[in-house]
Amino acid sequence: MYADSVRPSGPAVATPAERGAAPVGGRHSDGKPTGSRAPRWARRHRPLYVGWRAGVFVAGLAVVVAGVIMLPLPGPGWLVIFAGMALWGTEFTWAQRVLGWTRRRVTEATRRAMDPRVRRRNIALFAAGVTVCAAALTGYLYSYGVVLPWEIGG
Repeated sequence: MYADSVRPSGPAVATPAERGAAPVGGRHSDGKPTGSRAPRWARRHRPLYVGWRAGVFVAGLAVVVAGVIMLPLPGPGWLVIFAGMALWGTEFTWAQRVLGWTRRRVTEATRRAMDPRVRRRNIALFAAGVTVCAAALTGYLYSYGVVLPWEIGG
């Protein structure tokens, strides 16, 4: 596209391996191949493959949107969002990279949470919170007594 003499100068672009990302069509660090997991019959014909990927994208989008809707509503919002990302991950390497990053972060957070010092601190904070709530409830009941809702104003 550019002759060597007129190529724009600027910072060098890192390769996927230098960025720590798996190359397209390569392998994850756990040995699993990256890229599409479409059936062989879909990969053999370009229109079928494009249709397959479009279908996976639309299905994943529907699942992710349902998860986003569930975030403020009752339901397992984050779990559904991750399920949609896993669905996208069957076809798109960017989704595989996001899921790998998320998996590493969750593993690290779990490791940190299981640290005995952190666990003792969390238990102590929980016990202090329960004690404060119990004291507030006891003070309220001592001041106002127990009045059932259907007896108010009667």
